[in-house]
Amino acid sequence: MRMNCVTCCRPLTADEIAVTKKLVNRGATSFYCVDCLAACFAVTPDDIRERIAYFRASGCTLFAAKEEETC
Repeated sequence: MRMNCVTCCRPLTADEIAVTKKLVNRGATSFYCVDCLAACFAVTPDDIRERIAYFRASGCTLFAAKEEETC
């Protein structure tokens, strides 16, 4: 089942669901896209993307490891 942003109804990525759980509440059942989450925290969407990269690099299990691209 595809999840949508609770604010703008845009389909969500796995990272957006994970960052909502990490920044709002681990038990969250309503999720935000990067843009709406950034608006909630009064930061830029790039700030949220940087947090996603940080949490992934830190080994947070909410974020799946990105597959490296091959040529």
